Amino acid sequence: ALTHQSNVLGTIVPLDQVTAKAHSVGALFVLDACQSVPHYKVDVKALNVDFIAFSGHKMLGPTGVGILWGKKNLLDEMPPFLTGGSMIETVTMERATYLDAPKRFEAGVPNMAQAIGLGAAVDYLNGIGLDEIHAHEVELTKAALDGLQGIKGLSVIGPKDLEMRGGVVSFAVEGVHPHDLGQALDQYGIAVRTGHHCAWPLMRRFKTVATTRASFYLYNDFDEIEALIDGVERARKYFESR
Repeated sequence: ALTHQSNVLGTIVPLDQVTAKAHSVGALFVLDACQSVPHYKVDVKALNVDFIAFSGHKMLGPTGVGILWGKKNLLDEMPPFLTGGSMIETVTMERATYLDAPKRFEAGVPNMAQAIGLGAAVDYLNGIGLDEIHAHEVELTKAALDGLQGIKGLSVIGPKDLEMRGGVVSFAVEGVHPHDLGQALDQYGIAVRTGHHCAWPLMRRFKTVATTRASFYLYNDFDEIEALIDGVERARKYFESR
């Protein structure tokens, strides 16, 4: 299992060699695409992954719903992990049979409201166009990287090459704890995420306990990028003077 795009570094993982090596030893490949599917086109057949999962709330949809896609031949071989209504074919006193995949994996009352909401979000994103969304994010990310790297004592953690990254920018400012920086930015009306981002081993790899992370999507604009850059510089000067 591997993530397609890091939620910390923004790194887009080149999957071709990884999937080939996995399949060469008979392993199945599961792709976490929560950070990629909402932002650009992902072709599961071209990637040759066996399973792919992504969430609804990261692509303008409701919470509590997501997608798990799998190759049909693999789904057909898998037993249900949960039984109940909506997935039963027949029941006798001795045994039960189940519907064909994927229905056999949808036990109980369907999560109807969330599923409809996710479908509406997908339609909305397709209406705008994922190529257009991706191009917009690339421009925002470039502006953010250019501006942030000009701030004294700031280090961007992750690739600088726009071809290798998505619209997630993690950074640290020398002498300023990420939580303090996040609180200062919050007072300026700028929303960022601070902490280890559910990635403690990665934090240890970079010999830090936390970073500040800015994330961009289709609703952000260049004025907000300028506000972020100005806010970080303002906070840096404040803490430097303490």
